[in-house]
Order: sequence, then structure tokens, then C-alpha cells
Amino acid sequence: MSEPDVSVVVAVYNTMPYLTKCLNSLLRQSIGRDRIEVIAVDDGSTDGSGRELDRFARLYPDTVKVIHQANSGGPAAPSNRALDQATGRYVFFIGADDYLGAEALERLVKAADEYGSDVVLGKTVGVNSRNIHQAVFARNEVEIGLFDSALPWSLSNTKLFRRELVERHHLRYPEDMPVGSDQPFTLEACFRAKRISVLADYEFYHAVRRLNAHNITYRSRHVERLRCAESIMTFVAQLIEPGEQRDAVLLRHFTWEVARLIEDDFLRLDRSVQEQVTAGVRVLADEYLTDRIRTQLEIEPRLRISTAQRGTVDDLLAVIRQDAEHGVPPTIVDGVRWYAGYPGFRDPRLDLPDSWFDVSDTAADWLARLEAIAVTWETCPDGERALTVTARTPRRDLASLTSGPIGLTAGDVTGTTLETSRDSAGSTVRAQFRVNLLLAGAAAGGALLAVRSQLTAFGGVGTAAVRAPTRPTVSRLMFRRGMRFFVITPTTSHRGQLVIAIAPVTPRRVMARLRRKLPHGGK
Repeated sequence: MSEPDVSVVVAVYNTMPYLTKCLNSLLRQSIGRDRIEVIAVDDGSTDGSGRELDRFARLYPDTVKVIHQANSGGPAAPSNRALDQATGRYVFFIGADDYLGAEALERLVKAADEYGSDVVLGKTVGVNSRNIHQAVFARNEVEIGLFDSALPWSLSNTKLFRRELVERHHLRYPEDMPVGSDQPFTLEACFRAKRISVLADYEFYHAVRRLNAHNITYRSRHVERLRCAESIMTFVAQLIEPGEQRDAVLLRHFTWEVARLIEDDFLRLDRSVQEQVTAGVRVLADEYLTDRIRTQLEIEPRLRISTAQRGTVDDLLAVIRQDAEHGVPPTIVDGVRWYAGYPGFRDPRLDLPDSWFDVSDTAADWLARLEAIAVTWETCPDGERALTVTARTPRRDLASLTSGPIGLTAGDVTGTTLETSRDSAGSTVRAQFRVNLLLAGAAAGGALLAVRSQLTAFGGVGTAAVRAPTRPTVSRLMFRRGMRFFVITPTTSHRGQLVIAIAPVTPRRVMARLRRKLPHGGK
């Protein structure tokens, strides 16, 4: 076999039955099997994944190479072993439960050759309501920068890399990171690349959220994720000199990895874990949280991280409980400045600067903060079903401060505002989302639609995620769109925000539900 264009690396651990679709998507690529090699490393699977890999190797011996090894505890070691065996001009990584569009590799290689790119990103979409950050895929780009684009928010390894770049800098995955080991690899590759390109006009990569949610990212624990956040941020600091460029990357890590450690589920952790996480966040903030980064953080992560840095575990718990249990914080007006009335504001014991609580420059967004108090299914006059969301704010003056309608959106779907009213305790907004519009905004693989409020005030448009302190108790319902069936589930995200999950109903999903209902799992 001559030198392949692409070496496709697949790290495999217990991914049946998704693995079969993944491998089929690779062997059916329009680029042709003679131009690719698939290097799959079975990391000690116990569910038959290893046997499935061997079956494909027998069917396609000139294309598929399988390596079996004892379980290593994460994707880093198998990825590194595959890299050591790769011979292609380019290397591409795919999760063993994901799959590619039929023309993905051909388009990526063509672009890399034409533009002379060291890294090429192809548009990634989520399946089964998996949420994928889309900002970097706004348009095709021959060249983007690491520090002046949305690239730091898309540091997964699901990209085409020039193998010469990988080997010249001996880029490998840190094997002591059970979670997030692809980020240091991807970050350094992008940092070293002479050109990074983006292709956004085709669905290249389909990232699957497993229905059983057993992959390591979903089940990893707070202390493990803290250690990985520490490793990632230390790596960034070693790679990039202090200053604006480093801050552009670390902003993502404070917003994502660090902030997620102290989301609402922090309240349910054991006290010892709360103490470990708080101490770890404090160290990271002391070391890397510059004023430039802090001012760019949204108010919730800014105050949670800052309180962990300056206060005690109980101080942090009080801030989180304000959002998770008590609702929208009060607004403290001092002259022309607006401040978020979270616990700790002007507390002499903590000595937190007023500027950390200041929301004056984003007053329209602050005004838009609402809390969902009810989610119900209703039937419209024409017989169509709709989801109605009722949200509240403690501000009685909401309508008088706005200069237009106050509404709710779910993803790109704008709800119909049914009511905007006030009483002695605050203001209420009620909006309705018709099912046909929700389904129209969902791809075949489903969607996760975040519910947000939107209003016009102070000369600008304000928007904010609608929080739901308690998970909606409304039932999930199944609907048909064309020949497909979808289940719509109102629920909450890990951040305590209201989302509408739309998932396709597949034969596999139906069988999985039947097995759960049958005695002994259907055996």
C-alpha cells in the first residue's frame, strides 16, 4: 500500500453498538479506501468492541489495522499508540461512538492541500441532543488565528492535522489525564500551525451523545476534573507567554473547565469534595485569573470563581444557592451604577471589589434574567400542541424599563409571548413554543435548545439564559415530523438553565426502553 492521505485514529473502549456505525462511516468515505488507513486501538473493551474491530480488519485488511491492549483508563494511551503507527500525510481523530459525513475526509484533505493548512476544522454537529459550540463554524475561513477567533472554544481533537507537524514537534497526549487529554495536543498543534482553516459548509463530524451516557466525560468526578483543569492550565502557561494571547485561551478554561466545577451540582457534593474543589479553584484563580479575564467572565462564573478565591466554602455555597434556590438576585443601585446583589457584596470580611459585582455595562442583559416557575403542555386553538413557559423576575418595573416586547427564545425559535404582567412581588412573562417550530429547528440527530429571554432596554438588546431552580415535572412527549419521530423533553442543563431536549426515536432507543421495562432487563 502506498502512503495514505489520511491515518484515521480510533481509540475504542466499550462503544458498541455505536462503533459499527463509526467504522462504516470511515470505510464508505468518498475519498476511497486506498487513500486512508484506519488504526483502531482496543483499550481493553469488555462489550464485544474488540471482536467488532477484528471483524472489520478481516473484511478490509488493506485499510483497517487493529491493536489490542489492556485498559489504560482513558483515550490518551491508545491515541498515542495509534499515532506511533500512523503513516498518512494527515492524521484525523474520531471518537468511537461518532461518525463522519460521507465526503468528510475528501473535503478536508482537498482543503489542506489547496490552502497549505496544518490544521483543518470541519463543521461538527451534535446527535441525540449533544451540544456543540458552533461559533467557530460561522463561515468557511482559509485562515483563522488561535487568539482572535472562537477556536479556543473548540479544542477537541476532531480535526485534520498535518502529520509532519505532529511528528516535528512530537505532539502526543498526556497520559496522566483521564479527561481532556486531547486539549493540550490540539492547543499545541494550533499554536505551532502555520495555517488553520475552517470548513463550515458541510456536516463533517457527527458527535454522538450516547443514550446510556457511559463515556468517561459524562461520568467523571469533580476531583478528577479539577486535576485535569490544573494540568490543562499549567500546560497553557508553559506554552504561551503571559499577556493577552494567553488570556484569550485561559478565558475559555475559566469559563468552561473551572466554572463547571462550581455549577449548581456543587451543592450536592460531600463536604470534603467541596473543600478540595474550592481550594483547587482558589489556586488556579490566584495563579492565572487576570483582571482582563475576570472582566470578560459572565456574572455567575465571575462571582463564583472570585468567591472561591477570596472566601470560604460556605461563602461559595451561599452564592450558588442564590441562583440555584432563591432565584434572581436583587439589583443594588448606587448612583448610576448597578450591582448584582449576591451574598458577599460589600461584606468587609471578604473585601470583594464592587467592580466584580458591577453589571452596569450589561444592564440590559441583567434586566433580562428570568426564572422559570412553570413549564406546561397546552393545546392551541387550532389543535396543535405547544410548550408554554412561565418565567418570573422580582423586578416590578420590568415593563417600564423596556422599550419593546419581552419574549423567550428556544435556540433559534422565537416563542409567542402570551402575557407580560406584574404584581406586588415582581413581573411575569409567559411564552408559548409550537411543536412544529421546535421540530423544524432540530436536525435529524436532535437538538438541545437553550431557553433564553430577550428584551430591549437602555438602547440595546438584552438576553439571558432562563434559569430553572427545580427541574420541570412536565412529561416528555413524542411527536412525528414527516417520517421521523422525536421525543421532546423540557429539562435543566448542568448549569441549572432551562433547556428543551429534542431526541430522535430510533429502533435502538425503543428497544432500550423496552428492556428497561421488562423484568431482568429483558433477559
